[in-house]
Amino acid sequence: MDYLVVCLVAVLVSALTLFSGFGLGTVLMPAFALFFPVPVAVAATAVVHLANNIFKVFLVGRKADRGVVASFAIPGAIAAFIGAALLTFFAHLSPLYAYRLGGQAHEVTVVKLVIGALIIGFAFFELLPRFRLLAFNRKYLPWGGFVSGFFGGLSGNQGALRSAFLLKAGLGKEAFIGTGTVSAIIVDIARMLVYGLSFYTSKFADLGSIWTLVLAASLAAFLGAFVGTRLVKTITLGTIQNLVGIMLVIIGLGIGTGLL
Repeated sequence: MDYLVVCLVAVLVSALTLFSGFGLGTVLMPAFALFFPVPVAVAATAVVHLANNIFKVFLVGRKADRGVVASFAIPGAIAAFIGAALLTFFAHLSPLYAYRLGGQAHEVTVVKLVIGALIIGFAFFELLPRFRLLAFNRKYLPWGGFVSGFFGGLSGNQGALRSAFLLKAGLGKEAFIGTGTVSAIIVDIARMLVYGLSFYTSKFADLGSIWTLVLAASLAAFLGAFVGTRLVKTITLGTIQNLVGIMLVIIGLGIGTGLL
């Protein structure tokens, strides 16, 4: 069941992220969290997200606007260090509350509360039309990179904010996709450095027990990205965004309350 759910999510979301607001990590991390502890889920998602972005760079990276990438991704990388370090700090804190439900023990931790709240927050980018159409002036690109990079490092949720700031950058459709992909990989590298040098040293070691699932998810994401580049770019995603948003709210509540 874990292979079916995780790989199906990876294929679908990887295809849709090329021209929609939400990112692969936004939906894939909750899918991993259904079967594994949140820290392991974040680490596994980081591996798949980075691998998928490397693959997408070969597909669409040549269309990226270098000037926009520099303005947006450099502040994003700096902020990703900060966000990832903050997540590391939260992960070391003691549980806030413990309870039993249905004979099973559950814990509410700071890291679960933070991740759960962010998942719910980003779900509103899918559910509320005003957030789907959110866009910022090009002059705010450095600040946009910083904000999206920070949330990318903290929870992996950066796709919606990245799109909101790049929409008004004066880019064509292909340049928009390429610039977003290159910017995302820079943030991925920055946050993985922090994960690897601190708390997630042990959690990446934990991935050894599920490396086949991580590999399968990566390959599924590659397939999704390949198919996505060949889909009609005018596809309407309203229904899909609503379903994704509702799912994220449910999973975010589950994680935040310690049920997952």
